[in-house]
Amino acid sequence: MSLKSDITDKVKEILDTNFQIEDVKYVPEISDSKLTFGNKGLQFEATVLYIDLRDSTKILNKHNKSTIAKIHKAYLYTTVKIAKSLGGEVRSFNGDSVLAFFEGTTKTTLSNAVEAAMKIRYMIAHSESGINTLLSKYSAVDFGIGLDYGKILCVKVGVGGDTNTKDLIWIGNPVNKSVKISDECRASDYIGISSYVYSNLNDSVKYGTRKNYFGQDEKVDMWTPYQVLYNGKYETFYKTNWYWSI
Repeated sequence: MSLKSDITDKVKEILDTNFQIEDVKYVPEISDSKLTFGNKGLQFEATVLYIDLRDSTKILNKHNKSTIAKIHKAYLYTTVKIAKSLGGEVRSFNGDSVLAFFEGTTKTTLSNAVEAAMKIRYMIAHSESGINTLLSKYSAVDFGIGLDYGKILCVKVGVGGDTNTKDLIWIGNPVNKSVKISDECRASDYIGISSYVYSNLNDSVKYGTRKNYFGQDEKVDMWTPYQVLYNGKYETFYKTNWYWSI
């Protein structure tokens, strides 16, 4: 069979076969036996956390490859450790971006994802964190974090039998919107959340205290509304420069 006919036959099979979706209550991984190269996917509900470094090209042109590798390893290690400490499952590294899922439908699960973002912001960007000064001696690290919530479809893609050409893809508005919101965030408003996430936050990650004019502690909303163009229309999302120290 020629390469052309092999591809054509497979594409026809994919497009002509009904797609099966199974709802699960966990974040799938590549070894999940329920995921095959057939037309089947696993769907789950989660809060999506997406983080992406800014000005990667400038960093690339400023340092040699080994230094860049060290910066990336430090930043990725920090992100993964914090996400996992709050129940997050990291499932995708794409260059200098990370995709994590906090599975669940409760306010607590959703708020854990936001707490993770605020702790990541502290560790990478705050001068008192201990690693910010270590990173800064090479390059100041700028980044954006976006979060949204909803149903995500996980599908296994690639060519069967070849371990180097298979992966999982994550489909759904929560993934796309978290990326879009992340694009709107950078120093010092590193974190952005969708209106749904904002509306379902626990108070611990929604309100903080500041000294008012009289020197008294005053409860304040940590989040400021902005507009983002998504899917052809403007939607409200929220940004913050607050952080959660560790």
